[in-house]
Amino acid sequence: MANSGRAHLTPAVMGESPGRVPTAHPDRIAIVSASIGAGHDGAAAELQRRLTAQGIVVDRYDLLDLVPARLGRTARDAYRLILDRAPWLYQRIYSSTERAGGGGREVRALLRSAENRVLKALHPQTGAVVSTYPGASRVLGNLRLDGRLGIPVLTYLTDFSVHPLWVADGVDVHLAAHAVPAAQARAAGAKDVRVRGPVADPRFQPRDLRQRSLARVRFGLPPLAPLALLVAGSWGVGPVRQAARELRDCGAVVPVVVCGRNTALAAQLRADGIEHVHGWVDDMPALMHAADVLVQNAGGLTTIEAFSAGLPVASYGCIPGHGLTNAEALDQAGVAVWIRHQDQLKDVLDNLIDGPLGLSQRDAGLALFADSPDRGPAAEAVRVLRSGRPLAASPPPTRRRTRLRQLAVTTTVACAVWTSAVAAGVATSDEGSTLMHAVSQSLDPDLDSGHAGHGADGHHR
Repeated sequence: MANSGRAHLTPAVMGESPGRVPTAHPDRIAIVSASIGAGHDGAAAELQRRLTAQGIVVDRYDLLDLVPARLGRTARDAYRLILDRAPWLYQRIYSSTERAGGGGREVRALLRSAENRVLKALHPQTGAVVSTYPGASRVLGNLRLDGRLGIPVLTYLTDFSVHPLWVADGVDVHLAAHAVPAAQARAAGAKDVRVRGPVADPRFQPRDLRQRSLARVRFGLPPLAPLALLVAGSWGVGPVRQAARELRDCGAVVPVVVCGRNTALAAQLRADGIEHVHGWVDDMPALMHAADVLVQNAGGLTTIEAFSAGLPVASYGCIPGHGLTNAEALDQAGVAVWIRHQDQLKDVLDNLIDGPLGLSQRDAGLALFADSPDRGPAAEAVRVLRSGRPLAASPPPTRRRTRLRQLAVTTTVACAVWTSAVAAGVATSDEGSTLMHAVSQSLDPDLDSGHAGHGADGHHR
């Protein structure tokens, strides 16, 4: 499904004939994201806002909607279940795809199945495409290499660590938030990498004492105690219960935990005696104003938002795969300390809240946003757009060949997703039947998935 940016009206409603670009808005950019967690969508939304402010018409697409037979959403659901119930398996998958240079046969097949749909979805007057999800970058890069997409493709790297899947042959430009992910992208083979800073909703701004007091009253938080805001993504995954208890018991902070859509986690934390527990939070900027430090486990969009809000960040109890690699990259960049052991908690948190470490990390985080708006990722996308070429008109494969290839790809990927789900089920035998039943429902094309998957990766939890 596409969501238009500048105006959600169709050309016909705007007084234009279908298929023509409105004359008031001659520039058009497509953004392809994926509703996996919420960080990729959150970055896409902020890029859309900035591009729209510059007079660009923006079309947004969810890659999961463009994979046939609902396999995109099936893969997302399987990924979430594995991450939640068999994290060791996710670590193995992550490591194996790193060694494979970005994905195995099943991953490539899944992404290949979306190529024609992505190409067909793009408006004929699209001048450039921006990806905020590694799978989308692979799809778009393949279309560029095949000559079927004749316009520039940019990848906005939402993570501080760059898995090889992010770097796709055929992508023209990779946009990085910092020199550390830029160097990793180049090491993975990216040719044109430009450091243009991160994007965050402008509501995330440094607080003053009055805002801090008002936010604490609003959320029912203690007025004077040092508060650690513990986030775990929109799905609320990882060893959150353990981290919350250890934060409470270290004596340095009072934990304030945001569980996102994970209502079961919220109930467990309350049963553990954690006093300040929230589910989905609509006003994350205000909750950050109330806190003294952010503790995160995945390195997603909420981490970037904390930098923009001037909030020191610590990585702790990280999830496998990208959680660990992001923690290492953030630590290397000097913007977020990685606390590896429980016995380090009190000293590091004290230093972040009242010591020089917190001051230096706050300055380093805010410095990411110091460049003028005309040097940011959205402005760079506009520059690439205006130097690009028109959409290629190369014909797609014949209908018969396309259908046969899609059938083969769909069968291959369905088997791969099912195998992964079974492995996770075996790893958690008491919950295995529930897991496999859930994936079976996802594979049934006659059933509605019923999953929204929206929110920020660690955002609005």
